[in-house]
Amino acid sequence: MKKEQVWVNGLGRLNPPFKRNANRRARLTSSLFGQTSSIIVWTGIAKLETFTEPKELAENPYYQVQRQKSLGDLTDDMIDMPIIDLINGFNKLPYCFTLQSCYGHFVYNDQKDSHTLEPLPVKDTIPKVEYRIAYIAFCIENSLLGRELYETLKKMTAVDPENIQFCCAEWFWKIQINSYALQVEPDRFKLKDTAILDYKEALHIEKIRNEFFFRLYELVENAGKR
Repeated sequence: MKKEQVWVNGLGRLNPPFKRNANRRARLTSSLFGQTSSIIVWTGIAKLETFTEPKELAENPYYQVQRQKSLGDLTDDMIDMPIIDLINGFNKLPYCFTLQSCYGHFVYNDQKDSHTLEPLPVKDTIPKVEYRIAYIAFCIENSLLGRELYETLKKMTAVDPENIQFCCAEWFWKIQINSYALQVEPDRFKLKDTAILDYKEALHIEKIRNEFFFRLYELVENAGKR
């Protein structure tokens, strides 16, 4: 799981692995919005308290400036390796830019790497798995193509409505207007950064995660042809 730009996790929350980039986040948020908001918690885990249905796109006269500043600070080493091309693909579209992303991590037993990208083993020898959510957070331009992207992302939840959410956070919207998150997370855990799952459910979530990113790669490829 790696930090991109200014989002505090997929739905307005901070994951522990991002602590190492706290100073950078604070500097970038200050650059984008003039000062670091006291609402944002840069250390620890700030639970989302304002999980909301996605708002309609609003006018944002500063979109191009925000996009330029945000993407100017992004490098590939800030992105989980399996989705580098995906994130860069989205960021080539002029009507959106990514705020943060995570490929999703399945941590179990005595693994020391909490950012592991390895798939779950085939054998059912693991009682519990800590799942760290897969997501992408976006800022979308209020334009014809931006509105089309917004509707397409909303429809992504149809892949598995019980485990994929498209939404926004009220408090973060006030910092970055037109910000949204698309994430893979069992619905009962949608307000959390991590979920403790039994092995069978973890395998299902892994399958959904893989399909989720496959669909997003298709989306970006088709959008790039327009």
